[in-house]
Parts: sequence; C-alpha cells; structure tokens
Amino acid sequence: MAAAALHLAPGESQDASAPPPRAAVAAFTRVENPDAAETFTRELASSHYENFSVVSKLLPADLRQDFANIYAFCRIADDLGDEIPDQALSTKYLAQFRAELRDCYAGRASSAVFVALRRTIDRHDIPIEPFHDLISAFEQDQQVKRYETFEQLLDYCRRSANPVGRLVLYVTGYRDEERQRLSDSTCTALQLANFWQDIARDLRDLDRIYIPHTSMEKFGVNEEDLRADHASEGVRKLVRFEVDRTEELFAKGDALLPLLDASTRRHVALFGMGGRAVLDAIRRQDFDTLRRRPVLSAWQKGRLIARVAANHVMGMASSSSRRITP
Repeated sequence: MAAAALHLAPGESQDASAPPPRAAVAAFTRVENPDAAETFTRELASSHYENFSVVSKLLPADLRQDFANIYAFCRIADDLGDEIPDQALSTKYLAQFRAELRDCYAGRASSAVFVALRRTIDRHDIPIEPFHDLISAFEQDQQVKRYETFEQLLDYCRRSANPVGRLVLYVTGYRDEERQRLSDSTCTALQLANFWQDIARDLRDLDRIYIPHTSMEKFGVNEEDLRADHASEGVRKLVRFEVDRTEELFAKGDALLPLLDASTRRHVALFGMGGRAVLDAIRRQDFDTLRRRPVLSAWQKGRLIARVAANHVMGMASSSSRRITP
C-alpha cells in the first residue's frame, strides 16, 4: 500500500538519523483509498493482538471489519501514550491524533486509521465522544502518575476503558443508557484487573501507580513496598482488597449479557471471562504480582474461547428446544 510522508507533531522537524516512533508511523500513515485503509487496520489488529483473528471469529462476519477499525484506533492511541518515552512528544502526537479525529468527523479523513474508521462511524452513527474520551485518558497518563482516591481512578477508567464497551454496543446496534451503564461496569473491571496484573511493570517502566493512595494507606503500604521483588503481607492484602472489589464490578456487569443478542453476547462474555481469569491468576499467586506478572497461557486463552463457543451452541440448542415446545 502506498503511504505518503509522515505528518510530524507540531513543532517537530524531520531528522533522518532519528526515524519517527512506530506508533506515530501507524497513526499518521496515508493511504490511497478506503479499501487500502481497511486492509491497514486489519493487518494492524492482527499484528498487535495475537488473539484478534480468533476472537473475531466469534463475531458476525459483517462486523469484523468494524471491530478491526475501532481496535486500530484504540491500539494506536494507547501506543502514542505509552510507547514514546518523551512525554512532551507523546502529548504532541496525541494532540495531532485528536485533530485528525476532528477532521474525520468533518469529512476530511486522510490517515489510514481514520479513513477506515470513517466507514464504521457512518455505518453505525457513532458519536465522537467515546473517541475523544479515550484520547483524553492517554493524555492524562502523560501528566498524572499517582491517584489519591478510588473515585479518581474510576474517573480515569470512565475515559480509558468504558468508551471501548460503548463503541462495541454502538456497532452491535445498542444505544440505550441501561446497557451502556452495565457495559461500563465490565470495562472498568477489565481495566482494574489489568492494573493489578501490571503493578510492577507500570511502576518500573512508566513510573505510574494506579493503586489509590487511600488504599495503600489502609494496608500500610508505601511506594518502596511496590518496588520490591516480592510482595509483603501488606501488599498481598492490598491486592486482595482491590481484586475483590474488581470482582464485584464484573458481577454487576453480568446483567448485561441477557440483554444482548447471541452473537454479541459471545464476544462480550469473552471479555468478562478473560478479565476474571486474570483475577484468578492473581489469586493463584497469593496476590503477589511483584515477583511475577500473572498471565494466561495460550491453553487457558483457548479454553476461554472454547467455553464461550460451547455456551453459544448450548444456548442455540436450548432456544431451539423452546421454540418447538407447545
């Protein structure tokens, strides 16, 4: 696919000896036509997320491209916030990405991700707010490295995670407040599970602590405790506390599933099951995520997908049985 020269962030100059960051190349690559743009987003989704092609098979075929388009936007925005060590440059690229989002909604999309995304926006009449909220969260990551209260963290999740669930609902034909609210519970829980999984890595690589300071105080934990190579008793109790209230959010979000059609339910159920599997992995490590990052093996991921598929087949059989019963 042909790509025009990369548009640099405001105030930056091209330096032949210092190629632009990979995330910026992905964000601002130009393409010749919408079909090429959608090829770009499919390839980006598949290369960044090893299970995208597998998970996408649980979706209706006519929605897979839309999910690739949305995933590409989310992945690029996240990378612009996390993969560029220079915070000032990261902020500039995010601002440029936001400007391209506005251009997209004004009918002036030119970069590959937005040319593709424009098709999804038009097909499903998606408002701009979820995309703005996501960029806002990644911009906040450049400035805010610590959170005082759980409420502040929830506000971050409202913009960093909840828009993704709302975008899924828009694409699958749901726009009502009740489903969006329940989706928010699941998405916030997913974001929190990721935080508890990555305590050590976030602090070491990004100098970020997402555990609220009030929670740390409750269990007598300080930053040095989180920098240790293994969890103290206080850290384990702290992580257990956060895992337990994250589980409550997953349980609250379960009420969304019966309100979705079967094909959408499969996909959303996989999100929740995957997040809960992360919490289970943390429990199996006795809540010590400092010594080793809890992860799901390929076998465990495959098992989750198989369970969702099996539940779908059983649900179809049950529905068929009910239909023929007088």
